[in-house]
Amino acid sequence: MSRHYLSMDSMYTIGHQIRTLREKAEMPLRKLASLLDIDQSTLSKIERDERKANLKMIEDLSNIFKVDRNKLLVNYYSDIVSYQIEEENNYAEILKIAEAKIEYKRSVKSKENE
Repeated sequence: MSRHYLSMDSMYTIGHQIRTLREKAEMPLRKLASLLDIDQSTLSKIERDERKANLKMIEDLSNIFKVDRNKLLVNYYSDIVSYQIEEENNYAEILKIAEAKIEYKRSVKSKENE
């Protein structure tokens, strides 16, 4: 596993990351909610991890805060994956096999496109 993304920031949820970005920019919750075209209470729930963000929000947040889209995506997807398998005792094996399956599927698609 690459250590590229492993930092304390990556240990926080995407909701926490959104709140941190908003607060660092000194942006009120209502303004960010408006920019994202969502209700203020929805954004508040996302920041508290009571609701999930979606991919469009990730794209919009990247543009609003001028942050690396890929880092937001890594955090977004890692939340999804960790939530799904955090209770499993063999989570490490699950992740290794999932990674191998993704690499295999990509290689097959690559060969089909040649």
